[in-house]
Amino acid sequence: MDQHPSVRQVGLATGVSLPFVATGPSSATPVLLLHAWGESRRAFDRLLPLLPRTIRAIAMDQRGHGDADKPTAGYSLENFAADIEAFLDAVGVSRAVLLGSSSGGYVAQQVAVTRPHRVAGLFLVGSPRSLQERPSFADEVDQLTDPLDPAWVRESLTWFPRFHEVPQWYIDDRVQDGLRMPAQVWRAALNGLLTARPPTETGTITAPTLIVWGDRDELLPRQHQQALAAAIPGSRLVIYQETGHLVLWEEPGRLASDLATFIGGLNQRPA
Repeated sequence: MDQHPSVRQVGLATGVSLPFVATGPSSATPVLLLHAWGESRRAFDRLLPLLPRTIRAIAMDQRGHGDADKPTAGYSLENFAADIEAFLDAVGVSRAVLLGSSSGGYVAQQVAVTRPHRVAGLFLVGSPRSLQERPSFADEVDQLTDPLDPAWVRESLTWFPRFHEVPQWYIDDRVQDGLRMPAQVWRAALNGLLTARPPTETGTITAPTLIVWGDRDELLPRQHQQALAAAIPGSRLVIYQETGHLVLWEEPGRLASDLATFIGGLNQRPA
């Protein structure tokens, strides 16, 4: 599949250039889509066409990923969060809803804690509260060298079991996402996530927040998601049955509907 909105690119004050795509009218509520570690803006290719025209959706490649610049350093959680603020400045958006998938939701939490005036709402999809428990696959990442083996990248996708049918073209695209990342970026970006202090331990998130979690998620257990919900005042946890960690991959239609409902609720809140 190669039906993407036109790609634009912005240079940020943080020193990196990031490509992005946008759908929906510029006057609509802006939603910034933040992909997971190892993925790219293309991870939202199945979600974007399903969103109503009342949503202005912007999907960007984060530093080191996709077609974005790949500096040798600068992969801390705070670096990623600073890029988000610089990106919003560059595209002329003062406040946005942040939808973060997996570790993209960790970045979104950091932005909400450190730059709350830029966040109109949080939509966290399979997002961790903490990544300080080193996952078993981190040892494999430490051993990576260039050029990456396509077979290894494809096999890495099985770290997160799926319970719904996902189109083959979409899986092939995620393999290409992985191959676009140098081994050093795989390591540095993961290390930046694992060594960061969890955002909800450094401050309070005040933005309206919806947390979506799949009940077959083997990476993030139920008690971690309940702890995340408890750490964000007024947040709501929605559980997708028979869904794994990769909620975005498995349930784009339901996510689109829930996002539209969430944003509709924000628009009805008092200014």
